[in-house]
Amino acid sequence: MGILAFSKKFRNPIYGIYAYVRYADEIVDTFHEFDKPRLFQEFRDETFKAISQKIHLNPVLDAFQEVVNKYGVDHELINAFLDSMEMDLEKTNYNPNGYQEYIYGSAEVVGLMCLRVFCEGDSVKYDHLKPNARSLGAAFQKINFLRDLKDDYQDRGRTYFPDVNFQVNFDEKTKREIEADIARDMNHAYEGIKKLPGEAKLGVYLAYLLYMSLFRRLKKASPADVMHSRIRVPDPEKIAIIPLAYFRTRMGLV
Repeated sequence: MGILAFSKKFRNPIYGIYAYVRYADEIVDTFHEFDKPRLFQEFRDETFKAISQKIHLNPVLDAFQEVVNKYGVDHELINAFLDSMEMDLEKTNYNPNGYQEYIYGSAEVVGLMCLRVFCEGDSVKYDHLKPNARSLGAAFQKINFLRDLKDDYQDRGRTYFPDVNFQVNFDEKTKREIEADIARDMNHAYEGIKKLPGEAKLGVYLAYLLYMSLFRRLKKASPADVMHSRIRVPDPEKIAIIPLAYFRTRMGLV
């Protein structure tokens, strides 16, 4: 829904970015019967081959290379993303430094790739909004971690939040500390959303409101509920967010 709310010129580039990052995520999380490290290395190699040759027969890689080459997406962002995805092949626990590295590569850089598209070559605007875009990506990822805690911990054996033993000390105090960190990121991100180009603002704000709705539900849930169920936003509530986002941006309230 957020992508459809962008100006038409931004839709295909953002589809290209999200198709690419989803592809990498699928290799890591679903191809269990195959040699995932080998497949992932091939994916990495083919990514940069597509970028250098400016074409690829895989439509996802071809769409992504077009975005990278047209909008000048930094290769450092791509490598950071691939490095974080590769961590999920083996790494299951994170210390504070590893957590920050994973958040940066798996989420913040995706926000920065999208920001490159929205700024359309305006490096001054990009540099100005860069910290806010990173905060938005980080907030979304941390909310995802809370929402997906059951699947990640119980099904995949992964623990992203550092210094949290979910069998021992995931209590109300620990949960509130995680939520306070997310709230800081969301507040900082919102300041950047207000400064986005009008052709991109509605779509990003729509996604922001959806995640805020999910975040509120997670905050109301007990630690046990978060551990044993997947909290979600009901479809009618998602639909109701659309006119709210439209009204607020149209009236200049964002």
